Amino acid sequence: MAVIPVIDTQGKIKYEREVKPEVFDAPVRETLVHEVIRALRSSLHTGQHKTKNRGEVSGGGKKPYRQKGTGNARHGSTREPQMRGGGTVFGPCPREYRIDVPVKKKRLALCSTLSDRLRNQRLFGLAGLKFEQVKTKVVADILAKIHPEEKKTLIITQTIDKNIVLSTRNIPNVEVRTANDVNAYDVLWAYKIFIQEEAIPSLEERLS
Repeated sequence: MAVIPVIDTQGKIKYEREVKPEVFDAPVRETLVHEVIRALRSSLHTGQHKTKNRGEVSGGGKKPYRQKGTGNARHGSTREPQMRGGGTVFGPCPREYRIDVPVKKKRLALCSTLSDRLRNQRLFGLAGLKFEQVKTKVVADILAKIHPEEKKTLIITQTIDKNIVLSTRNIPNVEVRTANDVNAYDVLWAYKIFIQEEAIPSLEERLS
């Protein structure tokens, strides 16, 4: 049986909530997590870097100077790589960095990282996380009470809450994700994780 301590916005534990062990008490699979994290980070590369080779730079239609008698090395084109303004040899070209990983592996990696954070007492449920308007100071005061270390913090909400997102965007080292789009990289990035009380069933439904 696995339980998540649920705290209020003052940092006090209200109760302990039973959760599905296959999601929050899964074994840590380091090799699987490494594979998934590598794939997630690779997907961030746009792959748009590009240099011009000798067939793409301008000029070079005429021999720069005569073959003999100048005392210089012979050249047939100003587009040669050793010439100033010439093309690049084996330079980078646009390519796809994405690594395909099955959805099942991504879910298992997320369960593994969530379980690890819970075992190390760095994952909590959070009750009462609702705002009627955008107030950065209110969120900053809550974070100061529930996470005084001020290290990287991940907040997982049930759905996209505009007020929470806008209230946290100017606070450093705080990220907000929904239960449907959070991944293993987000969990490993954060030092502490707070799951909105209403988001726990959604996370369990997604990962069960």
